[in-house]
Formats: sequence, C-alpha cells, structure tokens
Amino acid sequence: MKRFEQFRLKRQKICDGLFSANALFVTGLILIPAFLFVPMTFFRISLFLFFWFLAWLSGRKNKPLLTILVIFFIVAFNLVFPIGQVLHTIGAFRITSGALAIGIHRAITLAGLIMLSRITIRRDLKIPGLFGELIGESLRLYSIIMNQRHRITRKNLISDIDLMMVELSKEGEEVQQDGTTFASRTKPLGFIIIAVVTILSWIPLGSFFLYQIMVG
Repeated sequence: MKRFEQFRLKRQKICDGLFSANALFVTGLILIPAFLFVPMTFFRISLFLFFWFLAWLSGRKNKPLLTILVIFFIVAFNLVFPIGQVLHTIGAFRITSGALAIGIHRAITLAGLIMLSRITIRRDLKIPGLFGELIGESLRLYSIIMNQRHRITRKNLISDIDLMMVELSKEGEEVQQDGTTFASRTKPLGFIIIAVVTILSWIPLGSFFLYQIMVG
C-alpha cells in the first residue's frame, strides 16, 4: 500500500510541475462543453472514463467505490419514476428502460463533472478580480477538502474537522505536503499534453455534429 501511495505522489509531483493552475482551470472550462453537449450516453461514458484515467495519471486521490455508489444512488432515484418499457419487476417496483437510461445519463454527467474538477482545479488557483478571487478561493477550498477528506474519521470527527478548518484558514500555502512547489507556468510539454487531451475530448461531439451534417 505504501508503494502505491509513493507512486501516486510521484505522478502528482510530475503533473504539478508541468501545468500551472490557471492553465488547468482554462482547460477544464474548454472541456466542459465537450462533455455536456454530447447527447449520446455512450460518448459521455467514454469521456467519463477518460477523465477518470486522467485523474489517476495526474495522481489525484480517488475512491472508486464512492464514485460507483454515487452513480448507483442517482440511477436508483430515477428508477422511482417509471418511463418506457418495463424491463424487470421486483414486487411492486418496476425497472423501466426510459428511467434507467435517464438515470445513467444523469449519474455519468455528475460523476464526469466531479472527475473533471479533480483534474483541473488546484488549490493554488488564482483568478484576477474580486469575483474571480472569490470563485478561485471557493474552488481552492473545495480542492483541498476533496483531497484531504480521508483525514476525517468517525472516532475524532469534530477534532478532525476543526483541524482541517484551521489549516484551510492559512493563506499563501503553495507547497504540498511532500515539499514540492506548484508550477507557476505551464511547461512546453504541458501545453502539448493539454492540446492532445482537448482534441481527444472534443472528438465525440465533433463526430456527432459531423454525422448530423452528413445525414441532414
């Protein structure tokens, strides 16, 4: 387990040294339309898996079981409202094709956006202007909480939350726990990676529009 954690920290250190926080944030804004506007669930699932792989590659902490549970409960909630053909019946409960399709589509959408935020939002993000500062600080706090939520235990719930709040109140923190410093500028290799990721992420939506043009 320790070896896996060291490998994750190594990947995270490399990623943080390649990209600036602003470059990652802008990349995230560019990728959101490519993810949200593609109507086909299959393509959206493919992008979600692609974002999941990128999160793993960048060393971001992720709990697969938690992601699966989020998807499961969203799908289960949508099944309460039956739509379309009945696929299976459990007592008085009916699993319908329409409700299942809608549930999967919505669950993957939420999970994909969460995964994308883990990749593109970093705690040293700074956006110009008062409103940008407010948004940037909110996103920074969100990133820290998501990365350190494993520190909160049931045994010391209050004290763990209090300790995290004290740490979050510290300003100007730009050094990670392993001693590495965030890159202030994106390296040339980082720009190449961003370009490749952007192109790959827009391929599904571009293919859909191209198909619509050819059919129409």
